[in-house]
Amino acid sequence: MSFSFNFDVQIEATSQSDESSDVTQNEGQNGKPKCAAKPEKAVSSSPAEPVKEAVEHLLPVEPHSLLEDAVSETITIGALPPLHFLNESVFERTAGEREDGESILSRTAAQRSDLISGVYEGGLKVWECTYDLLELVDREGETFAGKRVLDLGCGAGLLGIVALKRGARLVHFQDYNSTVIEQLTLPNVLINCHEGEGDVEESEGEDDDKKGSEKRTREENDREVEEEKRAGREKKGDGKVEEKTENSPPPPKKRALEPSKDSKLSRCRFFSGDWRTYLPLVLGEDPSPKYDIIFTSETIYNTAYYPALHDTIQGLLAQEGLVYLATKAHYFGVGGGLHLFETFVEQRGVFCVEHLWDMDEGLQRHVVALRFNTIKSP
Repeated sequence: MSFSFNFDVQIEATSQSDESSDVTQNEGQNGKPKCAAKPEKAVSSSPAEPVKEAVEHLLPVEPHSLLEDAVSETITIGALPPLHFLNESVFERTAGEREDGESILSRTAAQRSDLISGVYEGGLKVWECTYDLLELVDREGETFAGKRVLDLGCGAGLLGIVALKRGARLVHFQDYNSTVIEQLTLPNVLINCHEGEGDVEESEGEDDDKKGSEKRTREENDREVEEEKRAGREKKGDGKVEEKTENSPPPPKKRALEPSKDSKLSRCRFFSGDWRTYLPLVLGEDPSPKYDIIFTSETIYNTAYYPALHDTIQGLLAQEGLVYLATKAHYFGVGGGLHLFETFVEQRGVFCVEHLWDMDEGLQRHVVALRFNTIKSP
């Protein structure tokens, strides 16, 4: 899937973002000069959109209703558990039938755009760098057991979902658009919330793989026994289906999607809105969340967003936490990219940046880690 924007974006200047865009050359961490091109200028006749207020999205009374007529696809990367998500082509064809209070589905279709700055920030597509980050997680063998995870700018939510299926204590999903959360992220999480092969539950000192294997075996046996009971209970000699009593268990699919205190779904929360309003919303909680791992993929394409992104990460990352950032070296037509973001981060002096994976051929892509700088005592 190629990454392209079919529109012009006006870079909104702020006192903080001007500092990063005015830098044309800076000494990198390796001592070599690092050039950072100024953002490309583009003209837009559209007025600036108001700041989108952050809100938390609660599950509907009947969560399984979100999956009616859903068509999903599955990807498997290395040893990661299978990830299920709504088929993108089917989603686009059925966009007109979906609830969309923001009207982004119709606007993106009419303008044939993958992104409308300040209106729709691209969350309905799974971009290439998300897969790069999933492959890195697979290579590193991270299980996320007991960790607190934030999928920032989550879109389809695949990064948060893999953490959830590998034992994270809690996973929070955030995207700019409420339509993305309600029509894509939530259904994708629901699809993956039944106990599936490859899932790992939280453990305290036990071997996660062994525990997960034993758990799957018990569940497979339980399912077989239940199916045999249902077959014998429902089928009569005359071919009629026996009427269900009010004590009969609900169908397996619906039962798996009903949240309980032990379910994966109960570990999840969902938010939408601008980062400038999302941060104070969650910091207003007592206690406010601090995340061990923050995932963010393809979120640094616009330099005007750097201050809000940086502040959000700084405010929500645990002291020993880690940010995984997947990105392209440069986003043509928008102006952002890794080199400009690295310069911005270096100027702030809060985080150190470590390159974890680089692809220097063709459309250059990278995965980097951000950690708090350690302050040495004199």
